[in-house]
Amino acid sequence: MELTKKQTGRIAGMIYLALAITAAFAIVYVPSQIEVKNNAAQTVANIVNNEFLFRAGIVSHLTSQVLFIFLGLMLYRFLKEVNEYKARVMRGLILVQIPIVFIIESIKLVTIMVAKGELLQQFSAAQSGDVVMLLLKIHSCGIATLELFWGLWLIPFGQLIYRSGFAPKILGILLQLGGYAYILESMVLMLLPGAHASIVQFTFIFYSLAEVSIILWLLIIGARFKTKT
Repeated sequence: MELTKKQTGRIAGMIYLALAITAAFAIVYVPSQIEVKNNAAQTVANIVNNEFLFRAGIVSHLTSQVLFIFLGLMLYRFLKEVNEYKARVMRGLILVQIPIVFIIESIKLVTIMVAKGELLQQFSAAQSGDVVMLLLKIHSCGIATLELFWGLWLIPFGQLIYRSGFAPKILGILLQLGGYAYILESMVLMLLPGAHASIVQFTFIFYSLAEVSIILWLLIIGARFKTKT
């Protein structure tokens, strides 16, 4: 049975919400419970003692990317009539992120093996700890790269929402501002890492407000166009 635009919008909202939850669990919650800055021994101990949580973070991040693919397809489905070129750009900027996540999460699987002594068995505990911290740092650099794409896809998405007529134009503006905030945060982390902690307090407001607002709109209202479905 063919879905109406309203139903498609609500399904997209549910997928977006599930994506936000699984991504936040993997990127924010799990590292907060595992990683101890400048303390390799404690970080290794946390990984070993909370292996299931660490692995759950990996699975959660991979799950979020599967959801991201479906979100992109659902959004493309009802936004292509607004501007097909921009809808394709939006979808492409989503899909290009997926391989990056699978690569950096594979690095986390290697991190577990090093922490448990299954790899580099000839290394001392201190040396293994240094390798674990290196692998986690590589992973965090991968997240910084992803953050750039999180911003890039929100810009055409916001432009499409602004022109679509199914949501208040302010949502389209917020999404674009959120996209630029992600890009700014990523660039600051790469160029001026010492200023990242300060800038994130500012940028966080923009992209959080933008994404929470569009998720709520999609869930509650769905997609309503001025033209008939």
